[in-house]
Amino acid sequence: MKTLMQCLQRPLSLSVWILAFAAASTLPASAAGQDAAVRAGRITAEISSSQMTQIPGSKHPLALAEFNTGRVAAGTKLQGMSIHFNRTAAQELDLQKLIAAQQDPASPSYHQWLTPEQFASRFGMADADIAKVESWLEQQGFAVDSVARGKTMIRFSGTVGQAEAAFATELHTYSVKTATGVENHFAPSTALSVPSALAGVVEGVHNLDDFRPRSHAIKGRNPQIKNSQIKPAFTSSQTNSVFFAPGDIATIYDLQKVYNAGFTGTGQTITIVGQSAVALSDIEAFQTAAGLPVKDPNVIVLPNSGTPTVFSGDESESDLDLEWSGAIAKGATINFVFPGDDTNVDAFDSIEYAIDNKIGTIISSSYGTCEANLGTFSLESSLAQAAAQGQTVISASGDDGSTDCFQGTNVTNPTLAAQEKLAVDYPASSQYVTGMGGTEISTSSSSYITAGDGYWQSASGSDVISSALKYIPEQAWNEDSSGCGQNDCLNSGGGGASALFPKPTWQKNVNGIPSDGKRDVPDISLNASTGLPGYLFCTSDTSFWSSQQAGSCNSGFRDATTGDLTLAGGTSFAAPIFAGMLALINEQQGYVAGQGLVNPTLYTLAANSSTYGTAFHDITTGDNDCRAGSTYCSGTIGFSAATGYDQATGLGTLDLYNLANAWPVNSGSTAGLIGTTTTITAANTAPTVNTSDAFTISVTSQTGATVPAGTVSIKVDTGTAVAETLTANGTYIDTITFTTAGSHTIVANYSGDATHAASTGAVTVNVATTSSGTGSFTVAAGNITVSQGSAGTSTITVTPSGGYTGTVGFSLSTSSSDIQNDTCFTLGNALVSGTSAATTVLTIDTNASNCTSTSAVRKAKGRIIKAAGFSGGLDGRSGPVTGLAVMAGLLMAGLLGRYSRKLRVLAGVILLAAVGVAFTGCGGSSSNTTPNAPKGSYTITVTGQDTNTASIQATTTFTLTIQ
Repeated sequence: MKTLMQCLQRPLSLSVWILAFAAASTLPASAAGQDAAVRAGRITAEISSSQMTQIPGSKHPLALAEFNTGRVAAGTKLQGMSIHFNRTAAQELDLQKLIAAQQDPASPSYHQWLTPEQFASRFGMADADIAKVESWLEQQGFAVDSVARGKTMIRFSGTVGQAEAAFATELHTYSVKTATGVENHFAPSTALSVPSALAGVVEGVHNLDDFRPRSHAIKGRNPQIKNSQIKPAFTSSQTNSVFFAPGDIATIYDLQKVYNAGFTGTGQTITIVGQSAVALSDIEAFQTAAGLPVKDPNVIVLPNSGTPTVFSGDESESDLDLEWSGAIAKGATINFVFPGDDTNVDAFDSIEYAIDNKIGTIISSSYGTCEANLGTFSLESSLAQAAAQGQTVISASGDDGSTDCFQGTNVTNPTLAAQEKLAVDYPASSQYVTGMGGTEISTSSSSYITAGDGYWQSASGSDVISSALKYIPEQAWNEDSSGCGQNDCLNSGGGGASALFPKPTWQKNVNGIPSDGKRDVPDISLNASTGLPGYLFCTSDTSFWSSQQAGSCNSGFRDATTGDLTLAGGTSFAAPIFAGMLALINEQQGYVAGQGLVNPTLYTLAANSSTYGTAFHDITTGDNDCRAGSTYCSGTIGFSAATGYDQATGLGTLDLYNLANAWPVNSGSTAGLIGTTTTITAANTAPTVNTSDAFTISVTSQTGATVPAGTVSIKVDTGTAVAETLTANGTYIDTITFTTAGSHTIVANYSGDATHAASTGAVTVNVATTSSGTGSFTVAAGNITVSQGSAGTSTITVTPSGGYTGTVGFSLSTSSSDIQNDTCFTLGNALVSGTSAATTVLTIDTNASNCTSTSAVRKAKGRIIKAAGFSGGLDGRSGPVTGLAVMAGLLMAGLLGRYSRKLRVLAGVILLAAVGVAFTGCGGSSSNTTPNAPKGSYTITVTGQDTNTASIQATTTFTLTIQ
C-alpha cells in the first residue's frame, strides 16, 4: 500500500502548546495588553550549557536500542535544523481571540488578515530574545541561517558533533522495521536538552533526524481482485470500464455550472507542499491528456535544503497533487513548495515555509502521521499563524481507516495491539485544518461502475475522456482486504475522534456530531477509491506503474507500449481537489485575499437543513472499520456512515455549484478590493556566482487597468525581508548578486493599497558555478564503519588552490566485487565558488536489497565501480558522471527549466548542478534475498572531477568497515 513507514513519528512540539492554550483560557482579557512587557524579557538568565533542561518527548519513537546500528560521523553536515519558540499564555489567548474575531462578520477584525511581520510583532519572540538565542547558537559553532518572519523559530546548520554537544545527545543510525522491510535512518538516541535559561521559551528542536511524513496516495488496484493491477479507463474503448478524469469530477460534484458561470479560480493561489522534485513534463502530459491548457506550476525550493532531487513515492504524490488541483481550478496559480535532498527536511517544513512567507491563500497537504506518534510536538503554532494570515490549510485524513497508527504485522515495536487502536491522522485533526476523508462509488449496484448504465457514457472506437453523466451514489471508502499481502491491506478513509485536541466551537449544530468533547475528523469527503473507480494521473515514478508498464501518459493517458493507464487513489486526491474547489468559491464570492479557516462556514452551512440537503451529499452507508482480519485488526473497530455528520465521511461530499451559491459573499475588509498578481522576472535567467542579476517584481491588477501602489517586501533565501516602494507602473527592480551556487529562492509580498488586495510571488533560480578551467583541488574523505546491512556516512571535502572554481562530480571505485555488486551510494556534487573548501556528504548503503529494487532508479543512488581505470559506471562512458546521473540531470533540467516560461534557458545550466547530485538507481533486478556484502574492511577510492574540464581531477581513499 505504501512504500514509506506507516507512522511518521516526526517530532513537532505539541504538549507545550496544549498547556499554553489551557493556561491562556484561564487568563483575563487584560492579560493580552500586558504581554509586550513580558515578551521583551522572557529570557532573563544567561544562556549557559552548564545547566541543561530536557525537552520531554523529544526522542524519536523509533530511535530504539533494538534498531541501533552505531554513531553518525561527527563531521556529517546537518542543514535545516530549527529551534522553535512557544507563545506566552497571554499571547495564546490573544491569538485565539483574534482568529475567532476574524471569522465573525460582526467583528471589526472580520477578515483583517495579518502579514508575517504583523504576526511577529504581536505573537512572536521579541528581537532582544531572538538575538540572545542566535548568539548562543553561534557560540556552539552553528551558522544561523534565518529567523522566521513570524519570529517563531530560528533555522541553523552545523555538524552532527556540534548538535550532539549543544543538545546533550548522540546521533545514531537505525535500521527500522517497516511493513515493507527495513529502512535506514538517523536520529538522536536520547531526548534533547536545552540550556535551562531557554526551557520556558523553547517549544522544540527539529530536524535532527531524517524520518519523513508519509504520503496518503495509494497505487491503483481492483478492489474486487486481490493484489491485482488493472487497466482501468474513463470510459475505455478496450474494456468499457470507467475511471475518473477531471471532467468526471466536474460532472459528479457539479463544478461544470460554476465553470459555465465564468469562474475557474482566476486570481487565486494554491500552494501544494511536497518533499520531492518532479518532472514538469508529467504535469504537462496530464494537462494535455485531459484537454486542459498547459500551465506549469511555480516551483519554489526551500532555501538551504539541498539540491532538487526526485524521490520515489513522494514524486508521484506531488505529481497527482499538482495535476488535480490545477485541473479543478484551471485559472488559479499553482505553487509547489518542496525541500531539496537534505532528508532531514520534509513536507512539514514545506508547510511552515509557505505559512511563514504567506505563499498561497490555499495550502494543500497530502502528508501526515497518526496522533499517537506526535509525542510533544506539532505544527499548531504555524497552523494558527496561517489562520491569522488568511491562509486556508487542507490536509488528507489518511488511508488506514480507523487505525491510523497501523504499521505492519512484522513490526513488533510499537506492539500490534498499540497499532490496532483507534487513531486519527495529523495535521487533518488540527482545529486549524480542513480534514479530507474518502468515499467510493456505492457497491449497492455494480452498474455504478459500468459504462452504459445511465451514469457513464459508453465508448465506441476510442476512449471517452470525460464519461460521467451525473452524480453517482457514494458510500464511505473502505477497500480493506484480508489475505491481501503485508503492505496492501488497509485502504479506507481516516476518521474518528482526536486524542489530543478538544472540540472546536464551530464543530456543532449538525445532526450526528458526537458529544465527545473531541475534535472529530474528517470535515468533508470526496472520492478516494483506488478502483471504484479510481483516478487517472501521470507520473515518471515507476513505483506507481503496473508491472509491465513502460511509460506514463505518452499516448494520451496511456502508455504507448502497453496501453496501461496510471492509476491511484487515497485521500491524497481529496485534498488537492477540494483546494481547487475552494479556489472557485473564493473567486465567485470575491475573496481576493483568502478566507483563512473555512471550517466555521462549512459547519454553519451544514447546520441549515435546507442548505445541507442541496449543497452536501449526505453519505449514509459504508464505514471505515478495520476489515483486514484478525492479523491486522483487534476486532471490527471503526465508524459507520450515518445521517448527518459521521466520523467516516464527515459532513459528506459536495454539490459545489449549490455550495458556492450558498457561501456568504465577502463582506470583510477585502470586499471590493481588486485582486492582484505578483510576479518575479530575472533579467538573466541563467545567473552565475558573483554576477549581479536584475529581478523585476511586477504587481498587476487581475481585473481592469488600475495600477497597484504601495510596498513590496522582498526576501532572498533566508535573508531578512526588505520593504521597497513600487514605482508608478507597479514594479520594482532589485539587483541581486549570489555568492554561492545552487538553488536560490526570492519571495515578494505585496502589501496592498486602498483599492488593491495583497498578493505574493515567489521564484527559485539555479545559480551556476563558473568553472575556471584552471587551478586544482584536493579531495579528502573520512572512514566509514557500519553494521552489515546498514548505511554509513562520510564528509567529502574539496579544497581548491591556484584559483580553481567550479562544480566537482564524483565516482567511487573498489577492487572488491562484493562492494561493487551489493552496495550503492549517494553523493552530491561539491560547488566550489571561492577560496574556501566545499563539502558534500557520502552515504553508502550496504543493504543489497535497497540497491536492487526496481524503483531504485528514482532514489538518488549510484553503483560503486571497478577500481581498474576510471569508468562512468552504468553507461560505460568516461568521467565521474554515470548514465543515470545524466538522466537525473535531465529531470532537474525539466524541473527548473520549464516551471516558468521566463526561465526556460535554465534547462541547460541546471544540468551542471544536477548531474552527480542525485546518482540514481543501482540497477539489477528486484530481489529481497540478495545477500549483503560480507563483513570486513574495504579500500574505496573517491575520484573528483570538474564537470567542465576533465583534466582537473583528484583522488583519495578511505576505508569502509562492515561489522
